[in-house]
Formats: sequence, C-alpha cells, structure tokens
Amino acid sequence: MVTGLTKREKTTEIFFDEAGAFITVRTHNTDLKNRLSRYGKLYPHECRLVAKDNETGLLEFEIKKGRLSFRLTAPYSKERRKTLSQNAKKANYLSR
Repeated sequence: MVTGLTKREKTTEIFFDEAGAFITVRTHNTDLKNRLSRYGKLYPHECRLVAKDNETGLLEFEIKKGRLSFRLTAPYSKERRKTLSQNAKKANYLSR
C-alpha cells in the first residue's frame, strides 16, 4: 500500500495504564496488523479493531491485558553464533 509515509513515520505505538483493562496498539506494520486481525477474528472478546485510517494504512486495536507479551532475549555469545552457523550450514548441505 502506497501511503506517502516514510519508513520512519510508519510506527507502532502501544499504550496501557495500570487502571485500564485494555492495551491499545496502533500500527502500520503489515505483519502485526495481520496477526492482530487474525487473533481478533478468533477471539473477538479479547481483541478488536477499533479504528482504521485508509490513507496511511494505520490500524488501531484494543487487546485485553494479559494477552499481549513482550519477549526480551539475551544476545548470543560468539561461540553460540558460530555453533548455530555451523549447524545451519550442515543442515542446508544435507537438505540438497
């Protein structure tokens, strides 16, 4: 979708407070929009589309607290990256 926005302007914003029961997610990210839309269709009482901007491609969803999580991962060590790289190369070689 051509929106006239730069990649810098295509943001994802997540809002919540301690009192409310819902998290608001406003995003231009296509993958996230698709995932939230599918989730909302499966679980309409947990997630719903509340606003849509056809000009910019922005969608806004409300999601019940406890349904959205953030995952922080530690950086891989050089040794682990090397081992993973070697395993991937072997797997690719064997699959041919």
